[in-house]
Amino acid sequence: MWLFISSTIENVTDNAAAPPAYRDLEARFRRVALVGNAMNVLHWDQSVMMPPGGAAPRADQLAALAVVRHGALTDPAMDDLLARAESQSAELDDWQSANLREMRRRHAHAAAVPADLVEALSMAASACETIWRTARHYSDFAAVLPSLTEVLALTRHKGAALAQAFGTSLYDALLDAYEPDGRSASIDPVFSSYAAFLPGFLDDVLARQSNAPEPELPQGPFPAAQQRVLVRRMAEAIGLDFESARLDESLHPFSAGVPEDSRITTRYDEADFSQALMGVLHETGHAMYERGLPADWRYQPVGLARGMTMHESQSLLVEMQVCRSAGFLEWAAPVIRDAFDGTGPLWGADNLFGMATRVTPSLIRVDADEVTYPAHVILRYRLERAMLSGDLALHDLPGAWNEGLQELLGVVPPNDRLGCLQDIHWYDGAWGYFPTYTLGAMAAAQIFAAAKQADGTIEPALGRGDFAPLMRWLRSNIHGQGSRLSTNDLLAQATGQPLGDTAFRAHLRQRYLPG
Repeated sequence: MWLFISSTIENVTDNAAAPPAYRDLEARFRRVALVGNAMNVLHWDQSVMMPPGGAAPRADQLAALAVVRHGALTDPAMDDLLARAESQSAELDDWQSANLREMRRRHAHAAAVPADLVEALSMAASACETIWRTARHYSDFAAVLPSLTEVLALTRHKGAALAQAFGTSLYDALLDAYEPDGRSASIDPVFSSYAAFLPGFLDDVLARQSNAPEPELPQGPFPAAQQRVLVRRMAEAIGLDFESARLDESLHPFSAGVPEDSRITTRYDEADFSQALMGVLHETGHAMYERGLPADWRYQPVGLARGMTMHESQSLLVEMQVCRSAGFLEWAAPVIRDAFDGTGPLWGADNLFGMATRVTPSLIRVDADEVTYPAHVILRYRLERAMLSGDLALHDLPGAWNEGLQELLGVVPPNDRLGCLQDIHWYDGAWGYFPTYTLGAMAAAQIFAAAKQADGTIEPALGRGDFAPLMRWLRSNIHGQGSRLSTNDLLAQATGQPLGDTAFRAHLRQRYLPG
């Protein structure tokens, strides 16, 4: 998960030739980004280091900063400055024009929602997240229900305001904050198609697996201290420089920070090292995307990531496409073995590849294999739309969750900690985020296929633990483009095709049903 309130650092563009109104806007959006960065650090601290007693003042701090940022975006002067800059757009270059378009978009989102609602939702989400931490531990959905009810009510108000401003449905208005111009009408057929494809494909994969030796987890325990050394080593291999990054623990893995100050987290299970390892690989993918954003456009909207589909594509490209591949694990296997002083065939690349690609319908989204992972997302997408529309009452969420997971994957959570309390998103106010995970998985397969085709050195290098050729290609074709293009235009430019599921299905068939 990427903590989406992040902004990038310093804008170093030379805009002296741009019209005065545009130059004024750049200065204003620089200040907006700085406030967002401060909020980002406070959110990270809340999840990682803040003592429980700090929850109430932290909620006040975040709400105050949210109002400050909202006020800067909705300043009465903004409309005039945007109109004047747009009337002089012929004097702007391509990047400045794209930046002005993104400025207008951010202003429109802010202007549609009153400041008192922004403050109330920030306060409610902070309080709910704090309660969720305890409720999740005790598997006590009833404890968080009143607070979640308030978050949902305020989210509906926000969604309604945005929907009225943009002429969309309430859900699409919320989705737009995470995936610009994303629409459920485009998502529905993709998800319905995958939900129809999954049962038969899953049956075939499980049948194939049943005729092969079952991979085994090497003998544990796996001390957290040794896991920390291993996962840091892997993050460094990908390219994360810990002179300007941190690795910490949290209930829910996430990535935050700014390019020169990456903050990634994971959680450790001493009975299974793979959970922390895959979590760090995933979050490092997010961090590398942020670090590769265009340095000339720091602090400007066009210098930000192109929405959460692209962000999730970068984390899933690293975790799923690369680090679960047979070639990469040939290099990684001895590194993993040595981290735990392991011996024997269970530490070999073949067994670790079998573990990394074992398909098993399971309860926890972040630990799911890539075949069944989209089903977890489809479930959340369906549930959050039903809750927002009022078709699903919040108190019925646990039962609906369990029924939906059984329908899609044939498994039922024994408690709510393993069910509807497992993810942080709804409890901290992130409604409309979930579809981007599976859209990102599809984009990841498409991007990785294009990268390998464009540069024949990428795959052999990954087999040596060398991510440099892949990261160079990504910096040029994805990261360095920022928000200059729409998601589909960016993908079409980089891969030759807009977003689709063809490459993803081809990848699944090649990896899980080869031959």
